[in-house]
Amino acid sequence: MADFAQLDLPRILGAALRNGGEYGDLFYEHTRSTTLSSEQKRIERALEAEDAGAGVRVLLDGCTHYAYTNDVTEKGLLAVADAVAESIKAKRSHLDLGMDSKPAEVGHSIRRRPDEIPLEDKAKVLRRADERAWSRGGGVAQVRVSYGDVIREIAVYNSQGRLAQDRQVRVVLAVQVVARKDELVHTGYEAIGGLVGFELFDEKKPEEVADRAAHRALLGLTAAPAPKGKMPVVISSEAGGTMIHEAVGHGLEADLSREGLSVYKDRVGEKVASELITVVDDATLANKRGSFAFDDEGTPAQRKILIEKGVLKGYMTSVLYALRDGETSTGNGRRQSYRYKPIVRMTNTFIAPGPHVPDEILRSTDRGLFVRKMGGGQVNTVNGDFIFEVMEGYRIEKGKVGEPVRGATLVGNGPEVIRIIDRVGNDLGFGIGTCGKDGQGVPVSDAMPSTRIPELVVGGAAD
Repeated sequence: MADFAQLDLPRILGAALRNGGEYGDLFYEHTRSTTLSSEQKRIERALEAEDAGAGVRVLLDGCTHYAYTNDVTEKGLLAVADAVAESIKAKRSHLDLGMDSKPAEVGHSIRRRPDEIPLEDKAKVLRRADERAWSRGGGVAQVRVSYGDVIREIAVYNSQGRLAQDRQVRVVLAVQVVARKDELVHTGYEAIGGLVGFELFDEKKPEEVADRAAHRALLGLTAAPAPKGKMPVVISSEAGGTMIHEAVGHGLEADLSREGLSVYKDRVGEKVASELITVVDDATLANKRGSFAFDDEGTPAQRKILIEKGVLKGYMTSVLYALRDGETSTGNGRRQSYRYKPIVRMTNTFIAPGPHVPDEILRSTDRGLFVRKMGGGQVNTVNGDFIFEVMEGYRIEKGKVGEPVRGATLVGNGPEVIRIIDRVGNDLGFGIGTCGKDGQGVPVSDAMPSTRIPELVVGGAAD
């Protein structure tokens, strides 16, 4: 990264802008990563990789002109800049370029950098989780454990003359367990990680991750078929924020909302949710998986209130959409790597804690479905309709958690759900993931407090 900063960046970007442009930037990335995975009691994959490259981008009239290269020399970047310039025929006046290094205002403490940890120690983490999962009993039929770490260094120089640099260190461990009894098969999953070093495993033991995944898989073998029909649904804070991320968050991304692909288009200032609902996207949270000091356009990490007490306050934006609307980027311009142009993405997205005690939410619900862990799902961002799987669920019987159930799905509409939520807990539980959009994946986290939806369609096999 130091070598990149020493290049004549104004000259390179100036070459890209010679035929015009409203905005331009240079993006540099260098990554070092380790990936380990085990299946059926043996390590199947061990990969250490290193990659570096840079991209040149010019924005003009709402369009993106972008090219990238692995040749991160001045000569190599000038060649890419020339290619970008040749795609632009505006012949507009040049932007004035300078150089102003912008320090990070958000710091994230990393105590044990993963590149300083021997590969064998990482393999031990994998084996500890694998052995614990298999030890849970004869019903366990398959175990897959994945470990990954990455040190990602980026630098962004833009046509406003600013140079931003960031180092992002992430570690993740995921365990998937498949349990089988006769013809019945059930899967459990658990993952931990964040913008954190190898100290993650000082705080969260691999065995605990395996226990949770195995518990969910085995529970499905003895659980009763899920009830079906309309009923109250209480979602635990342990469930993670899959629903808020998928059913609401994507609709608040400026590209989808501005292009008419979101139910929230042109609704700023309107009441779109219950007064109990405040939705936040915050890349400044300490050590969360979606956190950073700068986004991939060099905009500082920010905390954005998207919905406040039910009222839509604004959207997540990137430089491209901020230019279109005469606004300032919210720091949500993200990309999978230098091979991709940045697009609008979430970071750490959540419903803020509310006034209710989680146990009281449950006690005040006579019957229904209690969701302890969400699974995957699908969402139509245009109208907000969704369907989600429930990985771990229980009947609610007279205000208490009753028998476990399997095969439950939640079917509804995101805007309608957040409009009718009538209980929001004072707790908050985060889940982690990799969010896919337009062929790119970026690390995120999401969270919800314990919440109650007074009526939701539950798909199941039992009456």
